[in-house]
Amino acid sequence: MNNKQRNTLIDIFEDPLRSNIEWTDIESLLKACGAEITEGNGSRVHFYLNGVRAVFHRPHPKKETDKGAVKSIRKFLIEAGVYNHDEI
Repeated sequence: MNNKQRNTLIDIFEDPLRSNIEWTDIESLLKACGAEITEGNGSRVHFYLNGVRAVFHRPHPKKETDKGAVKSIRKFLIEAGVYNHDEI
């Protein structure tokens, strides 16, 4: 994981929730963590990481992810064992 990806991880877990994280940065982070990524119908993107599956929608027309999606990505990262509050 490079510095930009680590900063994206920190941004995802920042309080209050942020709504200005670019989706491409989130995808880059998940790829760096080893997630398998497959395209779904429309804007759906399927992720599989450490035995955990999740489906997210790419934001459009904006490139930034909304707060609801950031909250869901937080949950996915915790369930997949990527994030531990003590590590960052």
